[in-house]
Amino acid sequence: MAQKVLSNPNNLLVLFEDNHLIAINKRPGDIVQGDKTGDMPLSEVVKLYIKEKYNKPGNVYLGVAHRLDRPTSGIVVFSKTSKALPRLNKLFAEKEAQKTYWAIVKNKPKKNADTLTHWLKRNNKQNKSYAHTKEVSDSKKAILDYKVIKKLDRYYLLEIDLHTGRHHQIRAQLSAIGCPIKGDLKYGFDRSNPNASIHLHARSLSFVHPVRKEPIEIVAPPPEDPVWNACC
Repeated sequence: MAQKVLSNPNNLLVLFEDNHLIAINKRPGDIVQGDKTGDMPLSEVVKLYIKEKYNKPGNVYLGVAHRLDRPTSGIVVFSKTSKALPRLNKLFAEKEAQKTYWAIVKNKPKKNADTLTHWLKRNNKQNKSYAHTKEVSDSKKAILDYKVIKKLDRYYLLEIDLHTGRHHQIRAQLSAIGCPIKGDLKYGFDRSNPNASIHLHARSLSFVHPVRKEPIEIVAPPPEDPVWNACC
C-alpha cells in the first residue's frame, strides 16, 4: 500500500531555483497555501528550506502565484522576491505560461484527441464544480485540449492543455465525458487511491522568466507508483 509522504525541508523536490524563483514538484497531499486544516503548507516548507539552505536570518520572503489541488502532484512555482511576484502573477493571469498536465483515466475517451468546452458552476459547500454543456447562471466557460498518449494495462494516459483555469476544471470536464481520473471519488471514480491522491499531475510549465526574460521550461517526473511508472 502506498504511504502518504508529504514534503518537508529535507525531502523537498526542487525542479528549478534561481535568485527570483523556485519551482517545486508537489507531492500528492501537500497543500500549497494554509487553510482551515492547519496543516503546514508547502509555502512554509519552502521558506524553511530557503532559510536553512542559505542560512538566512529573520523571515524569508516567498510569494504564491498559483496553486494545485491537494490530492494532485506536479509543478508549483513560487517567487523568492517581491520584484518577481507581480510579474509572475501577470504571467499566470494572462495565460502566458503554458501548462501541460497528465491524467490517468480508466475509460478511453470516444476521441483520441479533442477540445472540451463546458460551463462550470462551483458549489462551495461541496468544494466541487459541475460541468454543463450550456451556459447556466453563475457558470464560467472552461476549455481544455486533451489527447490520449499511452494505453496502459487497465488505464489510459491523457495529456491536457488548459485554455482556462477554473476550479477543478480538468477533474470536472473529464468526469463529464465519462473519464473520471483514477482515485478521484469526488468526480466519479469507483475507488480511492490508498494514499488519498488522484492521478492528476502538472507535468510541464513553459514561460518567459519574469526578471531575466529568458525562456524557461520545467518538467516534473510523476510520483513513484506502479501506474505512474508505467507512463514514463
